[in-house]
Amino acid sequence: MNASGSHHQLRKLNLRIDSIKDATRLCGGVYMYANHQGCDGGRLYYDGCCCIAVNGDVVAQGSQFSLKDVEVLDALIDLDAVSSYRACVSSFREQASHVTKVPCVKVQYKLCQTFRDGMIPTDPVEIMYHCPEEEIAFGPSCWLWDYLRRSRASGFLLPLSGGADSSSVAAIVGCMCQLVIKDIDKGDEQVKADAARIGQYRDGEFPTDSRELAKRLFYTVYMGTENSSEDTRSRAKRLAEEIGSFHFDVPIDSVVSAFLSLFERLTGKRPHYKVDGGSHTENLGLQNIQARIRMVLAFMMASLMPWVHSKSGFYLVLGSSNVDEGLRGYLTKYDCSSADINPIGSVSKQDLRAFLRWAAVNLQYSSLAEVEAAPPTAELEPIRTDYSQLDEVDMGMTYEELSIYGRLRKIFRCGPVSMFQNLCHRWCGRLSPSEVADKVKHFFKYYAINRHKMTVLTPSYHAESYSPEDNRFDLRQFLYNSTWPYQFRKIDQLVQDIDKDGKWVEDRRADSQL
Repeated sequence: MNASGSHHQLRKLNLRIDSIKDATRLCGGVYMYANHQGCDGGRLYYDGCCCIAVNGDVVAQGSQFSLKDVEVLDALIDLDAVSSYRACVSSFREQASHVTKVPCVKVQYKLCQTFRDGMIPTDPVEIMYHCPEEEIAFGPSCWLWDYLRRSRASGFLLPLSGGADSSSVAAIVGCMCQLVIKDIDKGDEQVKADAARIGQYRDGEFPTDSRELAKRLFYTVYMGTENSSEDTRSRAKRLAEEIGSFHFDVPIDSVVSAFLSLFERLTGKRPHYKVDGGSHTENLGLQNIQARIRMVLAFMMASLMPWVHSKSGFYLVLGSSNVDEGLRGYLTKYDCSSADINPIGSVSKQDLRAFLRWAAVNLQYSSLAEVEAAPPTAELEPIRTDYSQLDEVDMGMTYEELSIYGRLRKIFRCGPVSMFQNLCHRWCGRLSPSEVADKVKHFFKYYAINRHKMTVLTPSYHAESYSPEDNRFDLRQFLYNSTWPYQFRKIDQLVQDIDKDGKWVEDRRADSQL
């Protein structure tokens, strides 16, 4: 019997089930696995999925993601089958021959029922594994629902930009509403009572449609500026309609102008974007003020919109930065990444894009397909005929590369030098050692510069083992020497040694011919 407390991570259930099956396959036995279920008041979500295994086979499996507080699982097992299985293990027979036999005391009763018709041992079942896209949908959805009902909040507010990250969060909230309605339809009285309380329904009333429920407990806000495109505005509006959220389209140019006018009165100078001749510092400052205004407006609306609509309570602000942006520091400190909670803060961009494709079909939010196909952009700079801001260009690296850096840094404990050595082997067919060195240096430079942002990162659903949040999973200092003098000097020396050796060129030629 294992009364476990195993939290959810993407693709973790396979390892858990394999461990249980291997333990009983090795020496026989019955393994009853129980696990916590729900949000435990923090970043972790316990995904349940209790199971019973006999002699290497799983004979019963509970649900992995559920809104229920308790789930009971049972199976009929044959203890004689366990004895027979163990008797076939030669090492057990050898050990048993050298020990004193345990005395057997006969009594007038039996704990086990006698054999009769109908008592058929439970057959092995096929394990139900969710794909990563389903895990992203259901895990954070259940976590959000648990957080919402236990915090006594009235709903969520999300700054919805029409991009992949905020659209993913919106889809997760929509999925949460769908799960709630499904459980109500199945007769779950606790979920019905919680939904009626949170949605502030009249006595005897309760939600019957996910879109109608979303209208009561989910606000979405598109905060556009002169730099925003009609494409993102349209995508945000259509997604909000598909989910059913109460949607606002709020232009914030007047607020930005007010801040710039105040700054000009104080300093006598007015910053300009780089496309208009401004410096990098001016360009960054103009982007950051837009982002921070959105955070302030989001919290203001979350606290006052219930009052506007004559409702009680408060709304929780949802963040929408992903794990790769946190690792690179590609976010403004105290912008829309700063919120009450974030359901995707430890999910990679690559996984989120796969989730969007899945959700467009399985959650029936068709606009997500268009969101996924669009190039990632912050839309904080003016759009010109010859220039359009793109995330991967701004970062100097792709999201795919960021995922690789994140896993090497955290899971494989790689610093600059060991990461360079690892990537030299991994990328030898397409990049030279000097090119690999430049990429590694670029990543660690900005990792060091932006590490301080992780100290105020919004509490996020824990989904990846390489999450950079420093509350529990990445306890590191937040002040680094961004020039990494010893490490970068060592990398340069390794590049010179490889170039002198010449073997690298031969290996690359051989790889290109394969």
